[in-house]
Amino acid sequence: MSLLHILEIIYLLILSIVCIRIIYDTRNNTKTLAYLLFAIFAPFIGMAFYFLFGINYRNRKMYSKKLINNHALATKLKGYIHKYSLETYNQSVATVKNYKELANMLLTESTSPLTADNEVALLLNGEHKFPELIRALKAAKHHIHIEYYIVEDDETGREIESVLIKKAQEGVHVRFIYDDYGSRSIRKTLVPRLKKAGIRAFPFFKIRFITLANRLNYRNHRKIVVIDGRTAFLGGINISDRYVNTTQRADKVFWRDTHLRLDGPAVQYLQYLFLCDWNFCADVPLEPDNLLFPPLSSIPKLGSKIVQIAASGPDSETPVILYSILQAINLASQEILISTPYFIPNESLLDALRIASLGGVKVKIILPLKSDSSIVDLAVQSYYSELLSVGVEIYRYQKGFMHAKTIVFDCQLAMVGTSNMDIRSFDLNFEVNAIVYDREFAKKLHDTFYRDLNDSVKVDALEWEKRTAVRKLTEKAFRLISPLL
Repeated sequence: MSLLHILEIIYLLILSIVCIRIIYDTRNNTKTLAYLLFAIFAPFIGMAFYFLFGINYRNRKMYSKKLINNHALATKLKGYIHKYSLETYNQSVATVKNYKELANMLLTESTSPLTADNEVALLLNGEHKFPELIRALKAAKHHIHIEYYIVEDDETGREIESVLIKKAQEGVHVRFIYDDYGSRSIRKTLVPRLKKAGIRAFPFFKIRFITLANRLNYRNHRKIVVIDGRTAFLGGINISDRYVNTTQRADKVFWRDTHLRLDGPAVQYLQYLFLCDWNFCADVPLEPDNLLFPPLSSIPKLGSKIVQIAASGPDSETPVILYSILQAINLASQEILISTPYFIPNESLLDALRIASLGGVKVKIILPLKSDSSIVDLAVQSYYSELLSVGVEIYRYQKGFMHAKTIVFDCQLAMVGTSNMDIRSFDLNFEVNAIVYDREFAKKLHDTFYRDLNDSVKVDALEWEKRTAVRKLTEKAFRLISPLL
C-alpha cells in the first residue's frame, strides 16, 4: 500500500469521526447541515472552524460550576420571586393580562419575577446614555457592579474609569466583569489600572491559546450595570467612543442605539444575573444579603411600570430570550416593530414572523444599510424575499449604523436589550433583555421606531427580485453557513 493510499485512509477516518461528532453534538438541524457541508467540501478549513466555533459545550464541565452557583442563588430567591410575581400579576393592568402566557413562561422557565413599581428611562444613543450613567455612578453608596462585552481604553472608557476609581477610593465596592474577546484591547491597559486602584476586575472567560477552541465561541454579550441594588442599566450600548455621536471625527459613523435605565424591583433580577456571572469568573463568590438585595419595603416607588427580565446563554436549559420573542409574536394582534443590526433567524422565528404577517399583523423591520461584515449582510439579505413575499416590510437605515435591539408589540409591550435577532444571540451568547409591560413606554419606543423610519429606505419587493442570478446564488451560499456566523 502506497503512502498516498495510507494518507487517504487517514483523511477519510478523520473526516468520518468529525462528521459523526457534528451529527451527535449539534442539536440544531440547520446548523448540523451547515457544519457537515463545510467539513466535507472545505475539509481542513471546515474541520478547524468546527473545533474553534462549533463544539457544543452547553452542558459540559466548563459550565458545571456556573450551573451549580446559579441554582444555589435561585433557590434562595425562589420563594420571594413566586410570591412577588403572583401579587404583581393579581394587581396588574390589562397589558399584562394580554401577555399572561409570556409572563408565566418567563417565571416558570427562568424564575424571572414579574415586578411592579419600576421607573424606566429610555436612553437613545451614547450621548444620552453616558451622562446618565456617570451621574448614577457618582451617586453610588455601597457597590457598583459592571458587566460589559466591549470596553475600550478611549475617551469614554477613561471617563468611566476615573469615576470608578474615585468611588473605589471612597470605599464603594466596585466589581467589573469584561468579555475577554470583546474587550481584548484593555487586557494590558485599562484592566491593570483598575486593579491597581483596588477595583476587582475579571474576564468572564479567560481566553488563551490553549482554551481558544472552547471559549472563543461563547461570548458574554451582556451590558449590565447595577448600583446599590436599586438602579440598573442595560441595552445595546457598550463603553466606547463609537457609540457617542458628538465626536468630531471625520470618519465617525452615526451610531443609532438604545439603552435603558431601570429603578425599582426589576433591578434585583439583574443583580441576580450579575452574581451568577461573578461567582463563575471571580476568585471569591458573593452571597446575597440586604445590601445587594435591598428589602422591597426600602425601595421607593419611583414609577408604575411592570418589568420582567429575560436572560439566556449556553448554560441555559432552554433559549429563554428566543422563546419570549416567539411567545410575544404569537400573542400580537396588530403590529410588530423590530430594530436589529443582525437578522439571521432560525426556522421557528422566520415562520412566526411569516405567520403573523399572513394573519394580518403589520410586521416592520429596520436593519442597517450596511453592517460591519459584508458576509453577514449577504446572509441577512437571503431572508428578504421570504419575508417580503408575505407582506413583511423591511427598511434599511441610511443615516448610520442601526445597532438598537428593540421590539414593540401592539404599542403595549416593549423589549429592549443586548440580544440581536440571530442564531448566535439565541444559542451561543450570554444575553439579557428587559420586557416592559406598559403602554406609555411602548408608545415612546413606537414613536422612536417611526422616527428612525424617516432615516430609512423601504425595500421594494419587485425591485428586490431584479437582483442578478449570481447575487441570489451568493446570498443562498452564505445562508447555508448563516448558523455559523
